[in-house]
Formats: sequence, structure tokens, C-alpha cells
Amino acid sequence: MPLDYPISTATLDNGLRVVVSPDPSVPSVSLNLWVDVGSRHERPGRTGLAHLFEHLMFQGSELVGEGEHMSLLMAHGGRSNATTSFDRTTYVESVPVGALDLALWLEADRHGHLLAAVTQANLDNQRDVVVEEKRQRYDTVPYGQALAHACRSVFPADHPYRHTTIGEMDDLLAADLSDVHSFYRTHYGPGTTTLTVVGDVEPATVVDRAEHFFGHLVDGTEPRPARRPALGPSTDPVELQLVEDVPSDRLYLTFRLPPVTDPRYLPCAMALDALASLDVSRLHQRLLRREESASGCHASALGLVDGASLGLLILDVSEDVDPERVESAVREELDALGREGPGEAELEASRSDTERSWLEALSAHDERAELLSRAAVSLGDAQHVNTYLDEVMAVTPEQVQEAAATWLSPEVMSTVRFRRPGPGSRPGPVVEAAQRPAAHAAGEDLS
Repeated sequence: MPLDYPISTATLDNGLRVVVSPDPSVPSVSLNLWVDVGSRHERPGRTGLAHLFEHLMFQGSELVGEGEHMSLLMAHGGRSNATTSFDRTTYVESVPVGALDLALWLEADRHGHLLAAVTQANLDNQRDVVVEEKRQRYDTVPYGQALAHACRSVFPADHPYRHTTIGEMDDLLAADLSDVHSFYRTHYGPGTTTLTVVGDVEPATVVDRAEHFFGHLVDGTEPRPARRPALGPSTDPVELQLVEDVPSDRLYLTFRLPPVTDPRYLPCAMALDALASLDVSRLHQRLLRREESASGCHASALGLVDGASLGLLILDVSEDVDPERVESAVREELDALGREGPGEAELEASRSDTERSWLEALSAHDERAELLSRAAVSLGDAQHVNTYLDEVMAVTPEQVQEAAATWLSPEVMSTVRFRRPGPGSRPGPVVEAAQRPAAHAAGEDLS
């Protein structure tokens, strides 16, 4: 049976979309403001602005002083956070029901009246924070640049997913106050924002309070760019090898997948489950348990909306094992999955794990609000949270086999290898970066 979480939607005259899922089980509410701007909306030379704005939004606004947003919420038993991704920026708050008006007022002030507080001093301060975050989390830690290399290996040079959300250091340092003000006016407004509220409230009350606090805002954002046509699998996969001081040799095997809105995406995600995401997955069984040639194995599908998504296989090579041996085994299993399809146990494990994680996420107000916003904006229908599991259960072994053969074959796989220094060598830059021509132009006409 489909899930039946109650969901109500409305749109204010200024374009703000409001999604409400009432749930009286706990006397609290979770707010999720999903802004339709992520790193894919940045222009060349000014990467990192979407993430920088996530930081600036906590530094005060027209009627709220620096640091007061968090302190006011905490004084009423609430909490707040924010995240930035390729496709969106979200601002999350959880408060007791009695503090709903406070949370909405705070959000309306910064989502409509931020620029009065975005001074050169605030920009410099938060840019320093982001630059330090980039150094500590990406530039100076083992495998810190893996995602950046994966994106460059999968997405074409002119594609908006080519760079990651943290941005390039030179771009962050070059951004000035006019860039920041322009970015806010272009991307932040009621027309690009979805307010989702989950908790002990009635939909009519939320819409009324949203109108009260947000209704005066005038939308000045630019129309969202049309989503790109779906790309096929990579036709020019690359191999990249880096020698770095890392804990172990590690392989990042990357694939270009269909966009998350494409019916072909879900079978790809389930094929990755069959390969490596679960304990029963074939790479876990072969490499970790039988051959013990890998000490870690993980697969993930990052569902994105703008023409393509990213698939990843990550393998930690065991001590004294040649990484080529592990890579060869992976290629054999990719070929086998494409020829034979998944076993019933693998498919059932994928379905069960997906069902468990989906229900667990929906049971938490914060995560349900996030998934509702995602469904409303990225997938076009908030009700998708109630029908997603039905889509999962409907995927057939034949669809997973076709997905594996088309989108996860060795011929379309790019490879990023992290290698520890050998005897007498020292960590250094890339030692190999060569295109590996595909055996066939797979998927060129699949869009």
C-alpha cells in the first residue's frame, strides 16, 4: 500500500511555495526553506558563492543582529542549521509549536532583507571561515579532493556539476561585495523558495502565518535556467592516478548516470546496491570476505537534476595487495551484472534497505521536511514521498540488468586512484592523467 502522510500545498501571490505535513505526535515543528540555488547556478570565476551565502545568512539581517538568529531560537528551545549542495541550499529549523511565529519572522527577515547586514567586514569574516573550511576538509586531508576529481572525470568541461560546492580558492578570494549582493538578488526571493513545515500544526494556520511574514516580499529573482537534456554514459572515460600520503590505496570508480528525474536512474541506484552498498552485495562478498583484497567497499548514487547524476564505487585496497587486482575483480563483477542481472537476494536486499531507510527518514520531522521540499522542487510533486517505495518495488531484475550493462559497464567507467608512496618516492602531484577511449560510444543517443 502507498504511504499516506498528509500533505498540503499552496502558493502565495509572490511565488512562495508552502508545503505542510501535519503531525501531532510531538508538540514541535520543523521548518525547511529550500532555495533553488546551488553550485550549479554559479558562473565561471565565481564558484563557491552558494555555499558562502549559507554562512552569510547567519550573520544578521535588517532587523536581526549578528549571531541573534541562533541565540533567539536557542532561547526558545529551538535549533537551526543549513546545507548547500549542487542543486539547492536549505535552511532548517526545529522549534516548539509556540515559537513558530518567531522562526518564520527570522527566516522572512533574512530571506527578504539580508543585504543591509552584508558588509565588507561580514564578507571578509565569512570568506575566511569558508577558506579555512576548504583547507581543513578538502585540501589537507587524505582523499579530500576525491569528489572534485570524480566530478571532473564524469561531467563535461562546460557542465555545471563540473565543480563542487566548496568552490575554487581563487574564486572565493576574488569575490567582492558587488558579486555577493548580485548573487542574493538573482537567486534569493519568494519565487525560488519553498517553505515546508512538518509538525503539530494545521495547514491553514501555516499558510496564514507564511502570508503574514513572507507575503510582503517582492520577488526579483531571475527565472531558473532550463534543465539540460539528459546525457548518456561517459564516452571519454579517464584514468587518474595520484601519489599521496594516504592511509591506504583507494579506488574511486565513477559513472555518469541519468538525472534523478529520469526513470532509468532508480535501476542504476539499485544496481549499485547489488554491487557494493550492502553486506550481501557481490563486491562485499568477493573482495572483503572471500579474497580479503579490500578492507572497505561502498557504492552510492548522487541523484541530481540537471541532465546527469553521479555514481561512485569506493574501494580501500588491503595492505600488500596490488590495486590492479581489485580493479580487475570489479570489472569482472560489472560485466557479470550487466550480462546476468541481479540475483533475487540482491534485489530484495536493496528493496528492504531502501524501505527501512526511507521510513526511518520520514519518521523524523526534520528529514521529512527535507524530503518533501526535495520532492516538490526537484521532482515536481510533494506527494512523491508517499509513492517512492512503490516505484522501488516495481523495478524489475531486467531493468537493473539493463542499467548495469548501459550505465555501469567497465567501458564507461572513469578511475581515480589514490596510491601511497612506494619505496624511495614521495607524495606528489598527479602522476598520470590520461583519457581512456571507450570501447564504444555507449549511450550517445539515450537522452
